[in-house]
Amino acid sequence: MKAILAENLSKTYPKGKKAVEGLHLSIEPGEVFGFLGPNGAGKTTTVKLLNGILSPTTGSCRIFDIDPFQHPESAHQISGVVTEHAQMYDHLTGLQNLVFYGTVFGVNTKESELRANQLLETFGLADSANQRLATYSTGMRQRLSLARAMLHRPKILFLDEPTSGLDPESTQHVNSMIQRLAKNEGITVFLCTHQLRYAQEICSSYGLIDDGTVFATGQLGTLRSLVSSGLTVRIEADHFPSDIPHKKTGERTVEINVQDESEIPSIVRHIVEQDGSVYHVSARSLSLEEIYFSLLESHKSKKENL
Repeated sequence: MKAILAENLSKTYPKGKKAVEGLHLSIEPGEVFGFLGPNGAGKTTTVKLLNGILSPTTGSCRIFDIDPFQHPESAHQISGVVTEHAQMYDHLTGLQNLVFYGTVFGVNTKESELRANQLLETFGLADSANQRLATYSTGMRQRLSLARAMLHRPKILFLDEPTSGLDPESTQHVNSMIQRLAKNEGITVFLCTHQLRYAQEICSSYGLIDDGTVFATGQLGTLRSLVSSGLTVRIEADHFPSDIPHKKTGERTVEINVQDESEIPSIVRHIVEQDGSVYHVSARSLSLEEIYFSLLESHKSKKENL
């Protein structure tokens, strides 16, 4: 059973704006799926479709084999949602907020209190449990939002820019918790973000979206293979043989593409045999950011040629 299965999912708003068009997704349980694209790309609309908040114009979707539009209550029982600016009650304490929302989710008061205290401990907020929310920092509020989404023990979490506005320490804390939820509790995470470097740190698979269209999906290695195979090697030397294809990037630095790390020693040996001195060698694969923009450029080029 797939955690999320969407087939030809589309949403067109009344004035003709196509927010999502022909979306296909297949996400396994326990994945941290990064849904990546700029603001306005269709990420939030997709989340609303997957939670039954919006009805699809065409196509269908299922969350753990539940149709969220036909059975929204059943879908909400197994999903938790954290938006970029989650609203809670400033005049209530952190604990009171969680207990209140626990009862909204259908959890009885006693169980809500027990679960709330467990989550406050897990999310590093136990010492602030009885402080009013108005005194919480942005990072504390975001962690409390994550705790709220976990109250009813969901099977899937939808996170919309969960680290927006957080300082580096709070961001690291939230990232660790997301990874721990997926690894230790088997929770599927659907993470919407435009922060590509951040997504590369914590996601296991990706969907790239622009202007309502998903133009690539897969794990990092799969996406990388769509752009370039192999590695980029940076070499600093006082002489570089002309018979090795290379791109000059500095006075003494070049970049070359190889299929495998095993090719690097022979290249260095060849430089030395040609009386060159090598000062630096490093190899890297394309980053998610580089992959995204390369595939995006290709996608836009294809659209223009249609």
